[in-house]
This record gives sequence, structure tokens and C-alpha cells, in this order.
Amino acid sequence: MSHAPPLGALLRQYAAGSALTCDPVEQGLLNRGYRLRTTRGRYFLKHHFDPETADPVAIARQHRATQRLADLGVPVAPPLTGTDGRTVAVIGGHAYALHPWIDGRHRHGGQLTTQQCARLGALLGVVHASLERVMPTQGRAPARPTDVTGATEGSAGAGGSARAGDSARAGAGGSAAAEGVDPARGADPADTFALIDRLLAQVRRHRPYDAFDELARHRLLERRALLERHADRRPPQGGSVGWVHGDFHPFNLLYRDGEPAAIVDWDRLGVHPRAEEAVRAAVIFFVRPVGALDLAKVRAYARAYRRTAGAGPAELAAAVHRVWWERLNDFWMLRWHYERGDTRADPQFPAASALAVWWTREYDAVCEAFAG
Repeated sequence: MSHAPPLGALLRQYAAGSALTCDPVEQGLLNRGYRLRTTRGRYFLKHHFDPETADPVAIARQHRATQRLADLGVPVAPPLTGTDGRTVAVIGGHAYALHPWIDGRHRHGGQLTTQQCARLGALLGVVHASLERVMPTQGRAPARPTDVTGATEGSAGAGGSARAGDSARAGAGGSAAAEGVDPARGADPADTFALIDRLLAQVRRHRPYDAFDELARHRLLERRALLERHADRRPPQGGSVGWVHGDFHPFNLLYRDGEPAAIVDWDRLGVHPRAEEAVRAAVIFFVRPVGALDLAKVRAYARAYRRTAGAGPAELAAAVHRVWWERLNDFWMLRWHYERGDTRADPQFPAASALAVWWTREYDAVCEAFAG
């Protein structure tokens, strides 16, 4: 097992017994997770490996937040506390956390009934409202955008198996994947045009030239034409900000018996426009393989979210516009493929790239589903 965690030291720190089995869950794009069985029970061991999210102070803040949410009845999986009173174990310069193992499964929007979609929207509204109760409000500011890769982390336990996300950062705390992003306004189309030209050159040079290259070339040219037609629609400053999960999507939510059992992977917890998280999450949950949204399910989800979060139609409509613009300028999957040689997100590219085109054509219908 590569990157095997220091089980002896960890289990002593948590007084969690002796290890019986330790199996890596599906390899993550950001962090690493293990399904751990000991003489005292089953756990999810999380190795906070990604440098951007591995600060023990930030991890401890996430842990405090999840414990407070659990106290309010929100379905989460707070970590265990070690013998030193801390929830983060730093061993050999690496940060680890031990969570209870949560039996459950991931479910995408196509597996949810309309009523379950409404409950999903209500759940996210409860998360946002509850975070406002348990997180500090003094001196908060939107989190600083960083290099956007689109990496996400899903879970099979309390923070585990990883899957690529569907948009920049794939969660509600993300920003557009074009370079030169203004956090107040979103991507500048001039920067996106330069990125498209660079990616097109990389596609042309790629050998052997294959079906993915052909689709990438087609979508890049198509997107450039769309941006040329809609360049004057760059959105204004974002809406009301608040604490958000930051990465709310199907692989960060576990279901048991048809009901949410745990929201996991709080690495992107931060202050961002709340309604944008709601829109991004819906886009990931309810996109169909052909790149269209299931608007009936979006409508049920959005109405329930607005009711529980106290968000008005205008706030959702503005968030739709900003996330649409974000998607129009979003090329993280191609950057991973051509600039990093990382193909793990390739299977998502056909639907994700088609969505921007469909969304532009059906813009009014999407707005109505979220805000109507």
C-alpha cells in the first residue's frame, strides 16, 4: 500500500485499539483515505495530503464546525478526539484525522425522486443557516481565490474516496478556471480567449491524436464562439456571502435507506456567496449524461433551498448568472489533461463541456427553475 499511514502511532494517539485491516479507498485528487478496522471498531482515516488544505489549524476549525453542526442535528461525521484532546494528529509532518466509519452510498440526482431532491435542497439550506449560527461573523471576508484545478474529494466513509468534481473546485466555494479571475466579477473573457488559444495549441501538438483531442478541439472552438457572442454579459459583483461547505456534491454526501446519513469532506469550508454554492451543487447533482439539467428536479431542490435558507428569487437568479459565466470560462478538465497529463477527470468532460452550450441556449429556463 503506497503512502501507508503510521498506524501504530496514530492508533496510540487515538486509543483506538490495534489495526486489523487498513484498506485505501478510491484514490483521491486532493487527500487520501483509508477504511480502517481495529480491535475497537471501524473508522475512516483521513490523510490531509493536499498542501492547500492540510494546515492543522484550518483542519481543527473544520472539525469544530462539524461538531457544532452535529449538536444542531445536521448529519455530519465529526472526528474523534485524541488522547491529547486534539482532533488532528500531526505525525512526520503530515496531518491525519480519524472519523467514525459511516455506512452509506453516494447518489446522484438521477437516483433521487422529486421529493428527495426537495429534501436535498432543504438540507443545504439548513447547512447554510446552521453555519451562520456556529461560525464567527466578525471580520469575515471571502476566501482568497487560489489556483483553480477543479479537484474535489468525495467520500465512502466520513471523508473518503475521491472523485473529480464537475466544475472549478466542483463545489460552492470555487471560482472560474480561467486565469486572471477577478473574485468580485468572475473571469475576464480576454484571459479566457488566451487560455483557449493555448489549449488549442496543446491539442494540435498532442500525439497520438485521438477522439478526446477531437472533442476538446471542437468544444474549445465552440466555447470561443459562445464567449464572443456573450462577452458583454460578464456578471457584476457577487451576492450575499456566508459560511458554506465549499464542496457540496454527490460524492461528499452519503445516503442510508434513502436519507442523507452524513455530509463529509469539509476541506473547503469558507466564506463565499451562499446562493452560488446552491446553484453549483444542483448543477453537479442534476446534470444528465448528455449535458442537460433535469429542470424539474432543479425546481424542487431550489424551492426547498430558498425556503430553508431564506434566499429570495433574485438572489438565486443572480447566482445562476454568475455560475453560468463561470462554466462558460471553465477549462480545468482540459488543463489537467494537457498541462498536467492527468486524465482522471476525462470521463466527465463530455457532459461538462456540453452543459455550457446547453445552459447558454436554455438560459431563461434554467433561471426560472432556480428562481421561479
